[in-house]
Amino acid sequence: MKVTRALDPLVPLCRRLLPGKLTELSIALLKATALEIAILAGHLVLYPTGITQERRSPAPTPALPDGAAQLPTTPGPPVVLLHGFIDNRSVFVLLRRNLAQHGRQCVESLNYSPLTRDIRAAAELLGRHIEEMCERTGSRQVDIVGHSLGGLIARYYVQRLGGDLRVRTLVTLGTPHSGTHVVPLANAHPIVRQLRPGSEVIEELALPAPGCRTRFFCFWSEMDALMDPPETARIEHPDLLVQNIEVMGIGHLALPVHPAVATGIRQALDSEHPEVAATRPAGGLTVA
Repeated sequence: MKVTRALDPLVPLCRRLLPGKLTELSIALLKATALEIAILAGHLVLYPTGITQERRSPAPTPALPDGAAQLPTTPGPPVVLLHGFIDNRSVFVLLRRNLAQHGRQCVESLNYSPLTRDIRAAAELLGRHIEEMCERTGSRQVDIVGHSLGGLIARYYVQRLGGDLRVRTLVTLGTPHSGTHVVPLANAHPIVRQLRPGSEVIEELALPAPGCRTRFFCFWSEMDALMDPPETARIEHPDLLVQNIEVMGIGHLALPVHPAVATGIRQALDSEHPEVAATRPAGGLTVA
């Protein structure tokens, strides 16, 4: 991507000062960090546009990019996009357009309040929204894409509140499924405490979940600075149908934005269909 090309002059210096493998890791980390900074700047500009809830309609059709034609694809259920901690639906602007261009005619982003203090309460709110969405659209099930905390809220709904009846597929992007140790000083916020390893919420999600019908696709990255350890963004649960997909070359903020990840998300959502099953992510995705 263009934002990483500014680092090209540093590559010879890194190769001179560091051993081979360490050099490649350092360069990849520098590029991922530069991309994170650029995405953060862009997101701060877009953030005000996503503060309010979006308007609902019986058959919502997300706008396509100017000049972009909708591509033929197999239709699927409605898609719910759920943002992360202290964020809003503006984070999904690019992903939403990508899904719309490839045939997803019903895509909705749900804002939960930044004052939310409990993952379980947010999961109950999500459940009410999904019931309303199914009634409004006439669909029996939905797919969910959750970024960071949004993925954990959706998983709690699916696994602990009977949401597997309504959620066909749950895609999580950089979600701390086993808890994260990052930013210890943020423990004053009750949501952050629930994101810690060993919290009541994390322990509940580790309980048996026999017969869970939802399919899980978990995108995670070794360069995700908010996941400590990075593998916490994987699901390791014997009762769940899970595919963990490592994304190599980007960090936390890039997961819901990068076009290669968007392609992987589409393949995950469409993976029940024979014509795309052979091309879905097979455990790894290199984007840089």
